[in-house]
Amino acid sequence: MRYFYSALAILFLLISCQKKEIERPNILFIFADDLSYEAVHFNGNIEVNTPNLDQLAEEGVTFTHTYNMGGWNGAVCVASRAMLNTGRFLWRAKSAQTNYNEMKNRNQFWSLELGNAGYETYMTGKWHISIPADSLFNHVRDIRPGMPSSVPEAYNRPQSRSDTTWLPWHTKYGGYWQGGKHWTEVVGDNAIDFLDLAKSSEHPFFMYLAFNAPHDPRQSPKKFVDMYPVEQIKVPNNFLELYPYKDDMGCGEDLRDERLAPFPRTKYSIQTHRQEYYAIITHLDEQIGRILAYLRESGQDKNTYILFSADHGLSVGHHGLVGKQSMYDHSMRVPLIVVGPDIPENEQREMQVYLQDIMATTFDLAGVDKPEYVEFNSLLPLINKKKSESFYTEIYGAYINFQRMVRTDKYKLIVYPRARKMLLFDLKNDPQEMHDLFDDPAMKETKLELISRLKAQQKAMDDTLNLHVYFPDYF
Repeated sequence: MRYFYSALAILFLLISCQKKEIERPNILFIFADDLSYEAVHFNGNIEVNTPNLDQLAEEGVTFTHTYNMGGWNGAVCVASRAMLNTGRFLWRAKSAQTNYNEMKNRNQFWSLELGNAGYETYMTGKWHISIPADSLFNHVRDIRPGMPSSVPEAYNRPQSRSDTTWLPWHTKYGGYWQGGKHWTEVVGDNAIDFLDLAKSSEHPFFMYLAFNAPHDPRQSPKKFVDMYPVEQIKVPNNFLELYPYKDDMGCGEDLRDERLAPFPRTKYSIQTHRQEYYAIITHLDEQIGRILAYLRESGQDKNTYILFSADHGLSVGHHGLVGKQSMYDHSMRVPLIVVGPDIPENEQREMQVYLQDIMATTFDLAGVDKPEYVEFNSLLPLINKKKSESFYTEIYGAYINFQRMVRTDKYKLIVYPRARKMLLFDLKNDPQEMHDLFDDPAMKETKLELISRLKAQQKAMDDTLNLHVYFPDYF
């Protein structure tokens, strides 16, 4: 009889463990491409319509100062996604690329860690990491490259108000229309198919939905473009015809992203690009709305955490720039929303964080111990107000060897080594980063402190760029 009760106890334990695994929450990660923090309505941009994202923000916690560290080549999204999926800071994520197969064998990827914890994993859309997505996820569909194919007509435009050679709704140029259906709508379809498949699974799900939108070529159906009459689009307050350090910072006419609009910039060309940017964002928002509606209709929302963000921002006319390869907030800062069971509703957190903290956050939500190699931090203590300050005393930024940056909640230092130029901004009084205070005598102590912080960050990040060569009086 004693053996019977022992066996019964073991059986009960096994059933309890299985039940616990099934009761683990689902995780739905929605990722945009090139979406700046300022390009969504809920962050204060009254020009752009994002009703579904606005509703999502009302249902959860929004982080207002979320950053990507930068990139090691022009495709900043490569570094951003590598950091997100491996948990490593910028330069160590770069080094890790040569060890992807070994890391896969050790389950050292986001999806594999969750899969090892009992999650069924799904992925669709943009991947842009140099290891096949189908080797890391249980289910994959329509894996896309870094950007839809573009054409010469999409660049150096518009030349004038009469220049209509390239229009966002023209399907003849392919791009997002390649295959017959807009790629954003394909991700929406695939997401709903995945959710339908997940209903019958015995395991919780982790879905990685990666849209290419709103990356260029910014194509969307005409009705979305018509929502934004070009003459009503505002030009950024910090608009410049030419950024004086564009060549030395690696953002000159030889950088693909910057060739999208004519040099020098014209206000009309920037209005046009922002019109198309807003249109594809609203189209993206509509597809996200479809996904969230199905999640609710299927009843899966009750046990699902939703995390929304983007890989980095975009200039689209700020400072005379068009791409994302800069250390200004419009290019580094992204929206971030967390929604789900026990997450406070309609609240904001203003401390500085990295978007790649999302990975560690999902481990926390899933009850999975964060692996030692993961350098980013869970946002849950900040969400639950168990911690009132950021894990990061400053935000570090880098672009190849052309730019370095350090940012506190009050000040930002940007370094252009090749130009032998440093810029200092008072973020509280100058949030659009228009007034350089580096040579202001009153800022001497502040700039020395920021330089010291940057030196410390370089050491902590394994950043080998020797700034002493360019600034011997400061580094």
